[in-house]
Amino acid sequence: MKIICLGSGTSQGVPVIGCPCAVCTSNDKRDKRLRSAVYVQTEEAKILIDIGPDFRQQFLHNELDDVDAVLITHEHNDHIAGLDDIRSINFAQRKSIPVYASQRVANCLKAYYPYMFGDDLYPGAPRVSIHVIDDSPFSINGLSIRPIKVRHGLLDIYGYRIKDFAYLTDAKSIPEDQYPHLQGLDTLIINALRKKEHHSHFTLEEALREIKKIQPRQAYLSHISHLMGLTAEWAQLLPEAVLPFNDNMVLDLI
Repeated sequence: MKIICLGSGTSQGVPVIGCPCAVCTSNDKRDKRLRSAVYVQTEEAKILIDIGPDFRQQFLHNELDDVDAVLITHEHNDHIAGLDDIRSINFAQRKSIPVYASQRVANCLKAYYPYMFGDDLYPGAPRVSIHVIDDSPFSINGLSIRPIKVRHGLLDIYGYRIKDFAYLTDAKSIPEDQYPHLQGLDTLIINALRKKEHHSHFTLEEALREIKKIQPRQAYLSHISHLMGLTAEWAQLLPEAVLPFNDNMVLDLI
């Protein structure tokens, strides 16, 4: 299984428009972060988790051109705003793309993109099909996927486990009944927005506490704000087996 970091930044990305801080003006490529998304490639399927406003740039940069399915964590703009650009894959591959999301998120997608859904689609509209999911596992091309329910402030959203890999973004808490689904992980990617308290995202300290509880073999921190500070500085303070998840990083998992 291969995991490609398409983006590891928060909703504004890094650098933030107009911000003169040390991170936003840094020349370190680790401080350049597009909106968070990952591409998961297995023998069974090529899966995109979230499709934000940087999707086109992310796919072009990583020389990707195929998707078997899109998994949506939640309906916030930085996780869905690139869906229109899926039409390039429609045209090239001559196929509709299934999109997996909760009922609430499915309703939001239909409201956000009314021209993609219904009986009278205009020529050239993206072709996607919504598959409503709940807390139960589902499969794509024989690949089993388990939704992991987390809390994003007051909002219930999904992370996903695929084999021994799990991706949790925009979480502020994990319900106790979800921890059994996170046992035995080889690799965990989890959000860590900044060091200071935030109402709907894990801080660095909170993310490290969750990693210690889940105990994956290797963990990576993602959905990172410029307020975290320079990567070169805070990355040195991380425990063993915890690393920053940086844009365009490729993880080859057994």
